[in-house]
Amino acid sequence: MKLVIKNANVILPGEAEAQKLDILSENGVITDIAPGISGGGEVIDAAGMYALPGLVDIHCHLRDPGFEYKEDIASGAKAAVAGGFTSLVCMPNTNPVCDNKAVVVYIVETAKKLGLARVYPCGAITKGQKGEQLAEMESMKAAGAVAVSDDGRPVADAALMKKALVYAGMLNMPVIAHSEDLSLSGAGCVNEGEVSTMLGLAGIPAAAEEVCIARDVLLAEYTKTPVHITHVSAAGSVRIIRQAKARGVKVTCDTCPHYFSLTETEVLGYNQNAKVNPPLRTQEDVKAIIEGLVDGTIDCIATDHAPHHEDEKNTEFDQAANGLIGLETALAVAYTYLVKPGYLMMGDIARLISQRPASLLSLPGGVLERGKPADITIFDPGAEYTYSVNDIVSKSKNTPYIGKSLWGRVVATVVGGKVIFRA
Repeated sequence: MKLVIKNANVILPGEAEAQKLDILSENGVITDIAPGISGGGEVIDAAGMYALPGLVDIHCHLRDPGFEYKEDIASGAKAAVAGGFTSLVCMPNTNPVCDNKAVVVYIVETAKKLGLARVYPCGAITKGQKGEQLAEMESMKAAGAVAVSDDGRPVADAALMKKALVYAGMLNMPVIAHSEDLSLSGAGCVNEGEVSTMLGLAGIPAAAEEVCIARDVLLAEYTKTPVHITHVSAAGSVRIIRQAKARGVKVTCDTCPHYFSLTETEVLGYNQNAKVNPPLRTQEDVKAIIEGLVDGTIDCIATDHAPHHEDEKNTEFDQAANGLIGLETALAVAYTYLVKPGYLMMGDIARLISQRPASLLSLPGGVLERGKPADITIFDPGAEYTYSVNDIVSKSKNTPYIGKSLWGRVVATVVGGKVIFRA
């Protein structure tokens, strides 16, 4: 099976700027990247468009098993390829919790039968995500789990988190930390500050994130094992991680598109679709997140795609579920808010949403080069549009980007040399 992508602006490994090249894939593998390739097979003319390594999301929620009314593996994978994602790492807060071999196998086998995006389960750090006993990490890894996390809840017990880092380190299994001090976040539902006061809502201080990140960084430093901090949202968090990296701590981190494009003002009018944890913060925090992406403190961009049924959002603000969907908008938001203003180039975006996430979790793909899987995203940067609910493929529609102007659309997604999605 041959596929030729012609006339594309190709992002090669380590390059910030694109080169006009063709890409040939045969039997699911990239076999040539050069000008003027011919030789039959299916052809995509990508003139004026970028060819990126297939996007890799190291943090999303597919809600399957147990919450299929919000999303399932099939609908989530369809949303993923519509957004240019060829690989997904799904979090374990399902029902039952993904804390054992059986659930890992279910997710792996279900995704394999669908033949859409590649789906990699993340197992739980603790049994039932209760923060009491370590889960069966070794058997989950053998079944296909690529990392462990209790995302949705922190591991509050520092001694247990230390033990998790040591044990996971022995297995060479990344630990993805949801860093939140629950005693500080309490019943909060928005960022603590001017907006929470205006709305009369309990606030969550940035310190709730920063205190726990500091703890996890110190544990990683003490145990000499890696930790990955997810969904970084606050300026203080970026500063702590930057300082830790400077002294050689094995810490990496990600942020999400909503933390470099939106502020707490999105919740004015009690907009439940902008309710997320950690909460949207201030313009100063947004500036710090962008600076962290530019200087390399923040290693990658993840979506934290968190679908919820309309009934779970359309209720009193403090009772509404936390989270927003992001698989279908992540690349356009990154282009609109990072590339268009000149903060980053498309090569940087490929590093942040493809190469680095794949490298951190030892996943295939992430780069466009000979011998690598033919996972490729074709992106039209010239498309300007107002994002609409009619654009959404996901089962759930909870996104604050509806009605916002965005630049760039995914026009084709190739997984293993096969065109899985066309706009």
